[in-house]
Amino acid sequence: MAESIRVTFKRKFLAGLIVTIPAVITIFVLAGLFRFIDGILGPFFDFFLGRHIAGLGFIGAVVFVFLVGIISTNVFGKKILNLLERIFLKIPVFKSIYTAIKQLVDAFSPENKSSFKKFVIAEYPKQGAYAFGFLTKECIVESKNQQAHLKAVYIPTNNLYLGEIVLLDDKSITYTDIPIEDGIKIILSGGIAAPSKIAETREEIK
Repeated sequence: MAESIRVTFKRKFLAGLIVTIPAVITIFVLAGLFRFIDGILGPFFDFFLGRHIAGLGFIGAVVFVFLVGIISTNVFGKKILNLLERIFLKIPVFKSIYTAIKQLVDAFSPENKSSFKKFVIAEYPKQGAYAFGFLTKECIVESKNQQAHLKAVYIPTNNLYLGEIVLLDDKSITYTDIPIEDGIKIILSGGIAAPSKIAETREEIK
């Protein structure tokens, strides 16, 4: 009887941990993000208002990002942002950091149709081993008497934003029916979100 109660308690406790841990981590990350952003912009509001109002810096950041989104979606606003971007790109150190980050963020933007083409399975890093990746474009390697048609595949090696670019022939790539958005979820979940069955397609880069 005591053994049965102990086993039941252990099973229920572990089930509770599985449900609780993701929620607690999510709340912890969001709370940390809230404090970080509020700590940056909060002092500006404190200076003008003469007192501290918790959360006002965070709200200000949300409103600012929203306004930038509105500006960036109209013709006049795009011209202003492009002008500011050209000015910023003239700053040596800022140029290198900004360009790298912008290209990385743009690659994962759903509105960027020129970034990732397909979510694929690549035979990498050796024969018989496979990895999830994102098809980016086709490359033609020319030699004296022949051409090699290779595909550039981005393979994340650390969550999503760090990875390797590998060139593979078409025989080393399995095209899947998984949308890019779902592919990102699979990478971020460490493969847990991957479906048990993946359909192969032969859709080429458009």
